[in-house]
Amino acid sequence: MASANDTFQTPLNSRYASTEMKKLWSPRTRFSTWRKLWLYLAQSEKELGLPISDEAISQLAAHTEIQDSEFAGVAEEEKKRRHDVMAHVWGYGQVAPAAAGIIHWGATSCYVTDNGDLLLLKEGLDILLPKLATTIYKLSQFAEEYKDLPCLGYTHAQPAQLVTVGKRACLWIQDLLMDLRNLERARDDLRFRGVKGTTGTQASFLQIFHGDHSKVESLDELVTEKAGFKSAYIISSQTYPRKVDLDVLNALGGLGATGERIATDIRLLAHDKELEEPFEKDQIGSSAMAYKRNPMRSERLCSLGRYLQNLPKNANDTYRAQWFERTLDDSANRRLSIPHSFLCADACLILMNNIFSGLVVYPAIIQKHINEELPFMATENIIMACVAAGLSRQDAHEEIRVLSHEAAAVVKQQGGKNDLIERIRKAPFFEPILNQIDGLLDPKTFIGRAPQQVEKFVKVEVGPALEKYGEKIKEGQAAQLSV
Repeated sequence: MASANDTFQTPLNSRYASTEMKKLWSPRTRFSTWRKLWLYLAQSEKELGLPISDEAISQLAAHTEIQDSEFAGVAEEEKKRRHDVMAHVWGYGQVAPAAAGIIHWGATSCYVTDNGDLLLLKEGLDILLPKLATTIYKLSQFAEEYKDLPCLGYTHAQPAQLVTVGKRACLWIQDLLMDLRNLERARDDLRFRGVKGTTGTQASFLQIFHGDHSKVESLDELVTEKAGFKSAYIISSQTYPRKVDLDVLNALGGLGATGERIATDIRLLAHDKELEEPFEKDQIGSSAMAYKRNPMRSERLCSLGRYLQNLPKNANDTYRAQWFERTLDDSANRRLSIPHSFLCADACLILMNNIFSGLVVYPAIIQKHINEELPFMATENIIMACVAAGLSRQDAHEEIRVLSHEAAAVVKQQGGKNDLIERIRKAPFFEPILNQIDGLLDPKTFIGRAPQQVEKFVKVEVGPALEKYGEKIKEGQAAQLSV
């Protein structure tokens, strides 16, 4: 007899995503959501005067969660009918026989499939947003702790003017704040499809209510309210606009891009031994090289972030391929791309929360790298000091140019250390400013307003953005997310 180990399982499910996100996209949640929608429809139709018994409503309400024992029968019915929604109408009627004749009254399949998906999209974003807020909070704590620790800045991947470890982290946070805004907007923009019928005209419901337009509108409003939405689309086809999927998946894909971008920086810094992700006591870095401390979490974040970035193309292609009021070529694609996007985004946030909870900084290595480059960076300060001491700027520039080339040759051709400062100390020309050299080489004089920028950024931008997530962040801190 075949076991689960003989069947492919998506790693998003078996390795990476959280229990709550996996449950959200499970068959039980999906089909139980359908049942709730059928209950809302029946309740609202009864409230508006249709002949639906109290017993029917009671039985529907008692069986909104589909049980394990029901799945086999529904699957057999679907195999026979070749229609999943009608199979579940039948299954719901089996446990709520008093309602069997009125389940799905006036509705089309997309009443449950599309409204159900909108409910799942909304709840999925509600799961992700507090996790993203917690990620930002943890990284902002890191930024504040290291706001004034100088480190090499890089442009074109070449050493540039100094920044600070905390200021660089704020670049990451700034991108994550954009993702927070995008996910919030995507969630807040969601509307219910509502009760619209087969092509969105509500013709079937107008017939049920004998041409009473006000009751049809009231039905739409009642069901929308019961489902927890503030509004429904006035205009729809058989489906809600597939542009909505593109909007949501674009926001998730952007989060994946941010994850890869941050994790790439961390991997590069780990290569230089300036920064490391958490490394557990018994963790193995390599099966062959026992000394290795590979940045495996950051590498995984790059991998999953890259996958997530590519999923919005499915939503884009599906949206533009729709014909008129609808075609069914969207269905199989959406069953894969939408849950995968949420599971993958969830996995990325779990990784980011874990990484940002224990980033390790090595100040001595950072200082070593600064010392290797700072002599060249300090030359402008030295020239200005020479001018202030009454020396010629042009003469100072020429002296430093010659000494810099000599020092660079030692570094590049001989593999030696940068001895420019020693050469300057020995050169008679610079004798008037020798007592200033140490001060001119203090790394903290090269970081400008980086510490103040970090403080202002965290106060002005991070704090207000996270205010509404305060309790959720505390919960996330208390229950440390694991990988």
